[in-house]
Amino acid sequence: MTVTAPPIELRSVTKRYAAMRAVDNVSLFIEPGECVILAGHNGAGKSTLIKLILGLIRPEAGSVRVLGEIAGTPAAARARRHIGYLPETVALHPSLTGTETLAFYAHLKGLSTAGNAALLSRVGIAEAARRRVGGYSKGMRQRLALAQALLGSPRVLLLDEPTTGLDPASRLLFYDIVRELRDAGAAILLSTHALAELEGLADRVIVMCKGQKIADGTLGDLRREADLPVRIRLTLDTDPMQAPEGWRRLGAGRIELTCSEADKLRRLRDAQAMPDIRDIELEHPGLDEMYAQFLRREDA
Repeated sequence: MTVTAPPIELRSVTKRYAAMRAVDNVSLFIEPGECVILAGHNGAGKSTLIKLILGLIRPEAGSVRVLGEIAGTPAAARARRHIGYLPETVALHPSLTGTETLAFYAHLKGLSTAGNAALLSRVGIAEAARRRVGGYSKGMRQRLALAQALLGSPRVLLLDEPTTGLDPASRLLFYDIVRELRDAGAAILLSTHALAELEGLADRVIVMCKGQKIADGTLGDLRREADLPVRIRLTLDTDPMQAPEGWRRLGAGRIELTCSEADKLRRLRDAQAMPDIRDIELEHPGLDEMYAQFLRREDA
């Protein structure tokens, strides 16, 4: 049986800048149809990882493969038309129109421009397509940059702080596009500080700190590893004068319990056995809280 290599594959990768290890012995794999969130503070190594995957820089140790090719080699350069990249800082020529900008990037990738108008419409700037980019708002420039990243229906998509400058409606549009690409089989690596709004997109989350990978897993994996408190809230048809043992009264007909992730299922079974229950709410720690917990452990 033939085993296909993951679209993104890093093995024991180290990248130094002088005495500083920007990436320190990091391994990661991203499969087709998987969206991985890359979290970490400024200087944690996120952008360096993306540059390594793009082949813009080479590691001192370890290997980086993209679509089966060693990053930075001529073979990898030929595969680049299947890679979409949205940098954190978008630099677009102000004298070109939106249409001309997208045509320029299509020609760089050796792609037809036939689908460019539909792509501009998809990111919501079709009406501004003939205007010069110098007159675009920050959000419009970010949409245009996203359009160039989507050229050719990429099999690998690298997104570095992609929602910078986008209003809430534009962010929702962006997330819908990312879901479509993931469901179509693209391997997506998304570096961001906006963790809370990406929980619905994340198949896995990787947390970086000082160049090292300190956490890697699904949201469930990270919740168990972080071991932060879970809150269970009950709404009752009757208002108990005194909350059951371990619970606290929130108000008329509402009680709350805080427990560990490991104890969650037992506590939920106990809650379901209580009389007069109208509703059960379960509040897990969010990505922001888990991320902060992992960093606290590193600093301890």
